[in-house]
Amino acid sequence: MLMPKRVKRRRVHRGRMKGRALRGNTITYGEYGLVALEPAWVTSNQIEAARIAMTRFIKRNGKVWVKIFPDKPVTEKPAETRMGSGKGSPEYWVAVVKPGRIMFEIAGVDEATAREALRLAMHKLPLKCKIMKKVEEVEETKNED
Repeated sequence: MLMPKRVKRRRVHRGRMKGRALRGNTITYGEYGLVALEPAWVTSNQIEAARIAMTRFIKRNGKVWVKIFPDKPVTEKPAETRMGSGKGSPEYWVAVVKPGRIMFEIAGVDEATAREALRLAMHKLPLKCKIMKKVEEVEETKNED
């Protein structure tokens, strides 16, 4: 399970998931990526399930990058506890994902395999996603004779 080794604050505010992802919105390592289309909290269990689904399908060929990390603790109070008496204890960790964020990248396999692996990973996540292909920037130079 993914979680930080140590954190500055054990209990954090819930926050808002407003706007689009400003960082992590381009494919940097792989050839294909899984892009979030809506905001969500993705738990460490869901990230791990998606990663396992992808690596199992590609039979450990190619390479998979996980580009989100669960660094936000979510607290829960015990069942049948009266209101008050402070905030609950951290129960699990989530990654805050905004629309446009690349969550997973894959390389080293053909397009059909990559798309199917990412589709399997998509089903493990609690948000709508789409599969994106890396666009190669082609430099056009003008020949002057």
